[in-house]
This record gives sequence, structure tokens and C-alpha cells, in this order.
Amino acid sequence: MKTELMSANYAAARAVMSARVEVVAAYPITPATTVPEQVAYLNEKGLWNGQFIRVESEHSAMFACIGASSTGARAFTATSSNGLLLMHEALHWATAARLPVVLANINRSVSPSWNIHVTHDDSMSQRDTGWIQFYVASVDEFYHTIIQAFKLAEDERILLPVMVNADGFVLSHTVQPYDYLEPEEVDKFLPPYNPPHWTMDPENPVSHGNIVFPEFYQEFRNQMHEAGKNALMVYEEIEQEYKKLFGKYFGGPIDCYRCDDAEVIFTSQGSMGAEAKDAVDELRQEGYKVGNARIRMFRPFPVDKIRELGSKVKGIAAFDRGVSYGFGGHVASEIRSVMYNTDHRPMIKSYIGGLGGRDMTVKDIKEVILDMVKAVESGETGAEETWHALKE
Repeated sequence: MKTELMSANYAAARAVMSARVEVVAAYPITPATTVPEQVAYLNEKGLWNGQFIRVESEHSAMFACIGASSTGARAFTATSSNGLLLMHEALHWATAARLPVVLANINRSVSPSWNIHVTHDDSMSQRDTGWIQFYVASVDEFYHTIIQAFKLAEDERILLPVMVNADGFVLSHTVQPYDYLEPEEVDKFLPPYNPPHWTMDPENPVSHGNIVFPEFYQEFRNQMHEAGKNALMVYEEIEQEYKKLFGKYFGGPIDCYRCDDAEVIFTSQGSMGAEAKDAVDELRQEGYKVGNARIRMFRPFPVDKIRELGSKVKGIAAFDRGVSYGFGGHVASEIRSVMYNTDHRPMIKSYIGGLGGRDMTVKDIKEVILDMVKAVESGETGAEETWHALKE
């Protein structure tokens, strides 16, 4: 292991090398472009010897990965925003075919209006495709989570594709130190992919996955659902193994910070979770019992861990960098749903902000947490959701 200085996008390309990915198919889109650009560069320099496929669209990129994975190859792609939306049909296909494709999504606002900065609407709108979803807070976490994603996706108890999300520009084009692993080191953790089921042979083509009639379709989908739920347990096993081998641990499905004795916790996804730790530290110094729960794994949703957290606190400030239009924050709604059938229901407020790359500073996060503290003390939740720093 050696420490290097790199952006999240360049580090993702290095993860392709470390994990010995065999096929990468991709189409450029800001701010994800430099991921496949770097993969192509590494390929041309002979540093990565996989197959790089230049396709005409993101839709084609995902189907190229589906084809590669169907033959038993380890496949990867990267995209963002409208590119991810163009993949939508293929995302469902990859899940139903139980193919362990890994996708690095660089979160970006969906146009129009034209904006190339971070919002989580692109990936959140894919939450029902069956893809496992991670959200990371640093370059180092992005790199290592991509490697872990292959181990998770290829586990016989899972066999589902994985999307690893990183905030556009905040991480994708920000240079940070990360710890690089040579492929020989990763081999101890991630062996070559050996599909446990029949794979397609280009020399002997046959039809695959044509149709499932009503008497079996429901059971087929139930198997996908149960495999998705298994991912919580399996990922914790994987991360413990990774920690033992390389000393890296990012907190499991939820990275909790100073939550043990907290009365109010702040939840978020992505890079904001890093600033939230500083906000919590400052508020602790001011006498507030608050904590930060960074939700790393959104699908499957960590139901039991959320309930465990909720059982100990008076209030949850659930922050979303995206919105389910006409209803509210994606994650806030899930937290409310999870806590409904419990004996202890803390006050839960939905906060929406940081859209289109608008900064969420430590000061902003403190304001959100203090608003939640005030609501707990007064017993009044106010609006169904609060849009932070909304201009008049």
C-alpha cells in the first residue's frame, strides 16, 4: 500500500487496475468523464490490460457491461446525471440478470436547468432498480469502496450490481490523499470472478433470460429482493475482512460519529458527512449532545441500524441533497417509514439543501442541527420539510 495524491475520478480508474477489471465500457459526461479518460490512458500505456470499449451512449455502455458480465468477465463503467438516466432500462436488466457489474456514479444535477454540480437526484431516482447503492465522503473511501463493491456483487449470496456514488466536483475533481493497493495485494481479498451459474459462450450463442411467465415471475423478483437484503450482512463481513487485511474501515452501512450519548443526530449522505463531524464537534463544545450518522449504504436501506439509532435519541435531522418532488427528502421519508412500527418514535424533521452544488458549510450544518434541537425542546416540528437557506 502506498499513499498517492489524486482526485476521486482518477482514483476510481486506479481501482479498476487494482481490482483487475477485465472490461470497461463508458461514454463521457461531465463530471464523470475523467474516470473513463484515465482508464483509456492506463490502457494505452499498458498499465491496465483489460478491454476498453468506446461506445456511442451511456445506454450502450451499460449493455456492453451486461454482455461482458454475462460471459463471466469483471465489468465496470462510470457515468453521471442524465447519463445514468439514459441507462435506466439497462439498470433493471443488469439486476434481473443477476450480474455483478460495478458502476461509479458521479452525482450531478439532472438538467434542465443546466447545472453540472452535485445533487443526489440522479442516483436516488434509480433506487428501485435493484442496484446496491453506496455514498462516499472522501477520495480514499471511493477508491476502496469500488474494490469492495466487486467482492460484494460477486458473492453467491448477492449477485447484484453495485453503484458507488461520489459527489460531483466536491470529490470528483478535488485532489486528496488516498492509499493505493497494487493488484497483487488486492488478489488476497478479491480472487478472479468465478460465476456460480451458467455463462454465455460467444462461440456457442443461445438465448438467455427471454421471458418468465406469471407462475414464476413473482418468485423470481422475491429472490432479487432477498439477495438485496442480504447485502447488509454480507457487506459488514467484507468490510471486516478488508480492515483485517489493509487496515481500512469506513463504518459499515452507517458511519456513526459521537452517537452513543446523543440526543439529536444529523443524517446525511456523501461528502457532507465529513463536514458534519466538524459541526458536531463544535456543537459538543457548546454543550449540545448531538451526533452524526452518515448513511453510506442507501440500498438496501439499513433498517435495523436506523431503528437502533432512533431508539436512543429524541430527534433526527434527516438531510437530503435531493428531493422526491411533491413529497420531500428521499432519505428522510425512508427514516420516517422505518421508525413508524417501533415503540419509540423520535421527532424526525426533513431538511433539503445543497442542491446544484450549493455549499453546505459547517456553519450551515450547525444551523440545521440547532433547528432540530429547538424543535425537540419546543415539541413543535413545524413544516413537513424545511428547505435550508432557500432564497426569497
